Amino acid sequence: MPKNRNTILAATPLAAIATLALFLGFVLAAPAHAQEKNEPRTITITGEGKAMAAPDIAYISTGVVTEGATAAEALAANTKAMAEVFAGLKDAGVAEKDMQTSQFSVYPVYEQQDPQKQEPRTPKIGGYRVQNQLTVTVRDLTALGGILDKVVSLGSNQMNGISFSIDKPEPLLDEARKDAVKDALRKAKLYAGAAGISLGQIMSISENGIGMPPQPYYAKDMMMRAEASSVPVAAGEQTITASVNLVIAID
Repeated sequence: MPKNRNTILAATPLAAIATLALFLGFVLAAPAHAQEKNEPRTITITGEGKAMAAPDIAYISTGVVTEGATAAEALAANTKAMAEVFAGLKDAGVAEKDMQTSQFSVYPVYEQQDPQKQEPRTPKIGGYRVQNQLTVTVRDLTALGGILDKVVSLGSNQMNGISFSIDKPEPLLDEARKDAVKDALRKAKLYAGAAGISLGQIMSISENGIGMPPQPYYAKDMMMRAEASSVPVAAGEQTITASVNLVIAID
């Protein structure tokens, strides 16, 4: 009999603890459940915007490639030609800060093997080649054609391309951002109307990214000629894009 009494007394606190834990579980879960019910319903929408303007700056990738029987001979010829290119660019109004060496290399040129001879031969160096690449920033696009003509006439025998850009794109970026928000709101209203719901306040706005493609659209009406003998250059039009995400509450 005493043994049974001790068993009952020992079990009673455990039962009370289990009951209390169950009660606290309901109490703590109730606010969380209520909070879930109070969370607003939302719609997430993406908007795209863009702004366009004529570029006002250009980048020329040009250079000089020379060859010689020895590396010193090829280097001397390259140095002389590049010095004339630098001097010509300065005369054309290009500042020193707008001229930057982007690549310089010296490497051997191997003699071509006779394909009709089947026996293997050890490659033989026939000379050396020096390549000096230069990136030039042109801030006056009306002078671009004349500058191209000058660098080629002064000895530049390698032209890797021209790219256009906008020197200070921030105002255009802001216009693209505004356009992106308007586009997102337009889409949100369209979806809300189709679904028979009404929009509430904007909960958050986040930017997905911005873009300014390096390759412009070449338009005929943007053709520029600095002089009659200058290289014709089309600057085209630059497009800046922006993308945003809007999270909007719905009723």
